[in-house]
Amino acid sequence: MFLLSTICWFSLAGVIYAYIGYPLMLYILTAIVPNRNADSGSAFEQAVSLIIPAHNEGEILEKKIGNTLELQFPEEKLEILVISDGSTDNTRDIVRQYSERIMFYELKQRKGKAAALNLGLQRATHDIIVFSDASIMLKADALQNLVSRFSTPHIGCVSGEDHIEGSSGEGLYGRYELFLRNLESKLYSIVGASGSFYAQRKSLCRPFEEGLAPDFLSVLNTVEQGYIAVTEPSAVGTMSVVKETKDEFARKVRTLVRGMTALFKKAVLLNPMKYPLFAFTLGSHKVVRWMVPFFLILLLISTLLLTGHPFYQLLFTLQAIFYSLGIFSMFKVKFLQESILGKIPQYFLLVNLAILVAWWKYLRGIRQEIWIPSKR
Repeated sequence: MFLLSTICWFSLAGVIYAYIGYPLMLYILTAIVPNRNADSGSAFEQAVSLIIPAHNEGEILEKKIGNTLELQFPEEKLEILVISDGSTDNTRDIVRQYSERIMFYELKQRKGKAAALNLGLQRATHDIIVFSDASIMLKADALQNLVSRFSTPHIGCVSGEDHIEGSSGEGLYGRYELFLRNLESKLYSIVGASGSFYAQRKSLCRPFEEGLAPDFLSVLNTVEQGYIAVTEPSAVGTMSVVKETKDEFARKVRTLVRGMTALFKKAVLLNPMKYPLFAFTLGSHKVVRWMVPFFLILLLISTLLLTGHPFYQLLFTLQAIFYSLGIFSMFKVKFLQESILGKIPQYFLLVNLAILVAWWKYLRGIRQEIWIPSKR
């Protein structure tokens, strides 16, 4: 009884800390610790190289190019590079229509996103590198607002905000992540940038490695070199929701495996003696969050075995109801799919199942070597 109840409370505490306790601690700390990363408000228009990697994204690439050319940024200070990663569609033909403004480079054979980004870095000529996926459409002032943060010398990486259209589970979870990221930015440094839109000083860029999440790795490299990474809430882009749940699940697993690989390669950043604040945020946001599925399994089993006690019986029942709502929503029960009552449990289950699958792949040595852009 004592062992089971201890496991139950430990697991419950782990889940609560990951999703409620950590954000609450961030909120309290940001109210106490002065924000040394606040936007100085000074104009800063350093020349920028904007890299757009693409693999068979002809369906949206023309829209992306049009969106990029309409950005409020001096034309003479904006270098645009589209890098094709072995595309077999009409990517080349689309980009070459804009050859006066856009440089086009291609990998003849598909080598992955890291190789495409590295080619972009080799060809880029300016001191600020902006990475932007083809799937995100930026507001007119997004690039200008993003780049302005580099007026602060100790800032080495800046993340924009990617807003998911609609009220899907992905969109709700995305807003929660943005809330956390903005608190981390006020406290010290974010632990991960928006993979679809962020910038880094070229002097801090290191060659990307296939199988490691580029946006996460950029932040880790930045902090390791003595700089910090922050958010810029006014640098906004929008993306459509992933079309199919199975595609979103596959994207999550792929991202998680790449994230785990990057983190354990840079495990020194979890050393609280060397990186006190960053180790706290990195461990809380990533490591504890990645342990949640195991906490949930232990919580379900321990409360099931303790159902003779009214409190544990209630706790087990609440879990059963929550999981049932998520499962029925996954199986397209209409009123649940269209309601927050089904969207939140469904996405919560999706995320934590993806973490379990990612752990299984990572521990077996399976790595995600090829980039597969999500269909939105």
